[in-house]
Amino acid sequence: MLGLMQHRELLLSSILDHAARYHGDGEVISIRDDRSVSRTTYAAISRRARRLATVLLGLGVRHGDRVATLAMNSDRHLELYYAISGIGAVYNTVNPRLAAADIAYIVDHAEDGVIFVDPGFVHILETIATQIAGVVRAVVVMGAESEMPASKLPDGVALLCYETLIAGTEEIAAWPSFDERSAAGLCYTSGTTGRPKGALYSHRSILIHTLMLCGGDVAGLRAVDRVMPMVPMFHVNAWGYPFGVPMSGGTLIMPGRHLDPVSVLTVMNREKVTIAAGVPTLWLNLLNHLRETDAKLETLERVLVGGAAMPRALIAAYQDLGMRVSHGWGMTESSSVATWGAPKPATALLDRDGRIDEIATQGRPVYGIDVRATDEHGSEVPWDGKTQGELSFRGHWVASAYYRMPETAIGDDGWFPTGDVGVVDAQGNIKLTDRTKDLIKSGGEWISSIDIENIAVGHPDVLEAAAIAIPDERWGERPMLIVVPRAGRTPTHESLRDFYRGKVASWSIPDRIEIVESIPHGATGKILKTELRKVYAK
Repeated sequence: MLGLMQHRELLLSSILDHAARYHGDGEVISIRDDRSVSRTTYAAISRRARRLATVLLGLGVRHGDRVATLAMNSDRHLELYYAISGIGAVYNTVNPRLAAADIAYIVDHAEDGVIFVDPGFVHILETIATQIAGVVRAVVVMGAESEMPASKLPDGVALLCYETLIAGTEEIAAWPSFDERSAAGLCYTSGTTGRPKGALYSHRSILIHTLMLCGGDVAGLRAVDRVMPMVPMFHVNAWGYPFGVPMSGGTLIMPGRHLDPVSVLTVMNREKVTIAAGVPTLWLNLLNHLRETDAKLETLERVLVGGAAMPRALIAAYQDLGMRVSHGWGMTESSSVATWGAPKPATALLDRDGRIDEIATQGRPVYGIDVRATDEHGSEVPWDGKTQGELSFRGHWVASAYYRMPETAIGDDGWFPTGDVGVVDAQGNIKLTDRTKDLIKSGGEWISSIDIENIAVGHPDVLEAAAIAIPDERWGERPMLIVVPRAGRTPTHESLRDFYRGKVASWSIPDRIEIVESIPHGATGKILKTELRKVYAK
């Protein structure tokens, strides 16, 4: 017997429809590249998204087609999220911080027929134009005619103006309805071993994730909140805030590319931000600025952290400023949130230090996600806060495989291996303790030690190389390169760093380089990175 409830497909267009109808005057505030401020509303965003849908259809975009965005957080990027997914196509948010070769690979692998690009990123497309010319048929610059660059793209690739296209177009009458399991968004992992891999989100998975995010023991979003996601929209859907804030009717503040502490503080105070989300590096930079200038955060109430573990001292500092700090953990493959730090009744029994210790964990699994830590035999480890295990998760918004990589499909039990190692305490809180595969996490971005090593050994003066993570106060971790030179060769630090330029993103280039006579190896011939860490990672 089935229930007698109405059935409506869980589609992202319903979020924007709700925001426009019941929170039509809710604000969306964007900081442009020239630092000018754009102010609009959910009602206006809805109308423009409907026009943009007509534009997309006119550009030949159909159900299931992939459309790339190469852009920072803005009202225009928000319109694209909803317009592309609203007609049943798939937005592919490309990270402009990646190396040009990776960006070209993503566009080609996703088969993006159309790319929407911020004016400041057009030069990236120019560098890879010949590589993507056979895939891309149109590039739309996200600005007005006055912002159009003097750019020459290959024959067959049209260069179009975003505002001009919208101005001359009628709105679609209504958003189409289709299967909620249809793909909505595509986000490629960055910095992992090998080529970027695509996590393909469905309308259903994103909408259920959004409902969870708005919950009281998670982000707890409300119509009276003024929310500034500092995590970019090309990074796991900006952790879901472009959907959660409109769903709740709150004000959405988009800081664009200006994330230096002076700019962040200016926007937070001017726009009366009450909730902000970002990686620990941003919060550390902001705190240092506050201490150096005696400036104040005038309205901020809640600090939301993810992307990397926030240092305990940093948590304590913001708590002392009167702000509530919440820690979350997840991955691109979990859409983003898998765990969230929120108090339980037992929290009331803890002293100040105990509460900060609890906040410093990655929190407990949210409803819709199961997380487990297992030993080398596959058995779940005890919840004692001490016994380490490899973390895996499963749930309504966890990937089952990577896009166009059927060989990556997980088993029937649904457990997705995260590559992280951690412990679980008696309250179910997860605390990360280590990482597998020697990945380096710097400022919330993954860096592959294998990629760093492979490039180094391509240098004409290098015989052997190893890359490890070393602690860094500002970025959490930074890559360190250890090299053995070829006989009779003398590589310099400058020549080694220069060798990386253009091969990896600039923030992946090692800061510290040690030139040594030999690197320790184990019995099987593998480099003993555990020994290297003992010597260097202090």
